[in-house]
Amino acid sequence: MSLRDTIAAIATPPGVGGIGVIRISGPEAEGIALRLFRPSSPLEGLVSHRLHHGRIVSPETGDVLDEALVTLLKAPRSFTGEDTVELHCHGGPYVLRTVLEEILRLGARLAERGEFTKRAFLNDRLDLAQAEAVLDLINARTREGLQAAVGGLEGRLSGRIDAIRGRVIDLLAGIEAAIDFTAEDGMEPPDGGTAPLDALIDEIRTLAASYHRGKVLREGIGVVIAGRPNVGKSSLLNRLLGQRRAIVTPVPGTTRDFIEETVDIGGIPVRLTDTAGIRPPGDAVEEAGIELVWERIAGADIVLMLLDGSAELAEDDLQIIGQVREKPLLAVINKRDLPERLDVGRLKGLLPPSVPPVIRISAKYGEGLESLEEAIRSLALATPSEGDEVTISHLRHRVALEAAAEHLQLARDGMRDGIPPELTAIDLRGALEALGEITGRTTTEDILASIFANFCVGK
Repeated sequence: MSLRDTIAAIATPPGVGGIGVIRISGPEAEGIALRLFRPSSPLEGLVSHRLHHGRIVSPETGDVLDEALVTLLKAPRSFTGEDTVELHCHGGPYVLRTVLEEILRLGARLAERGEFTKRAFLNDRLDLAQAEAVLDLINARTREGLQAAVGGLEGRLSGRIDAIRGRVIDLLAGIEAAIDFTAEDGMEPPDGGTAPLDALIDEIRTLAASYHRGKVLREGIGVVIAGRPNVGKSSLLNRLLGQRRAIVTPVPGTTRDFIEETVDIGGIPVRLTDTAGIRPPGDAVEEAGIELVWERIAGADIVLMLLDGSAELAEDDLQIIGQVREKPLLAVINKRDLPERLDVGRLKGLLPPSVPPVIRISAKYGEGLESLEEAIRSLALATPSEGDEVTISHLRHRVALEAAAEHLQLARDGMRDGIPPELTAIDLRGALEALGEITGRTTTEDILASIFANFCVGK
């Protein structure tokens, strides 16, 4: 990729809308815009960071293509760090495509996926962790996921990594000074104390351990509602969604296929799946539906095993318990608005000790749902929230942190064993390189290509 050329792309999603934005970035951005734009009021040139009203006109035919607002963002005060022009056109696909074709005809090329953000990284407007946070921000599906992405874009993770790198650099400087100078030069060798390294290793491993929480907030989890027929699975799905999505009847076996919807539960995007009731199948269609249930259960992050509290445990209930007991599981007793006949003590004896306390709800009247949602959140995150702690949400961050911790552990063990300081310095440099991969200080082109390939064209 060359930073000397000029790129352009439609920056708004496909489809019809009130406004569509075309972004141009590069050394020819302003010149291309001036050849297309006819301002409503006479101008000597575009004023940076100000909206100008006018028409978009084809230089070749003189045809008016659209009425638009145009803004110039002069380098380096732009997202990419380059001269950037944004054309705010009417949001019709044909209008935007026609204007973009004129821009390309005038010398720009079509931007690659994520190329605007990649240029922002290469021009030091963002580091790599912040660039990834841009994508997280776009894809956020809950307020908590949004806040985590905003924190990443503001540099909270980058700041933590830079602080850790600074402490490693200080240790490396001390080691290298001991190598280069002797006591006769007035430089004392390190005393062999490993407490600073111990603290760094603990901090890095704690940050690496936050990956599960960050991944759940970013990607969400899959929750399957399972149970025998007519225990209220579809009613529970409708309650959690806040709308009538599944058909509810008193006839057992109404649900033959699974229904899947996503809902925000405690800040986590949860893919809820309502499944067919599990029982000996009555026909080939029901048998196929039940096979799908077991497939969904196998791939679920959490299984909500729903039981009818107004009836005794049935043979179908026992079969389900036996099949799902090894999964992350919540036992939910429905119909608490009716007299309870289910033997809860027997139920608890059938469940693994690790299963959270039984939850009683009424899907019909919406009772107990807050407790259920909190239990889903707690089981999904596995760790309690600690306020505004920094979390990581990308696997490559965890891998880099684990590599850095391993290098620091080798350095610590080497200091304890009295190995030459030159070898300790090599391990410390390895830790710095691993940490640098997170923010892009030591990142290869292959990693950059992999990251920005996940972006859309125009961002």
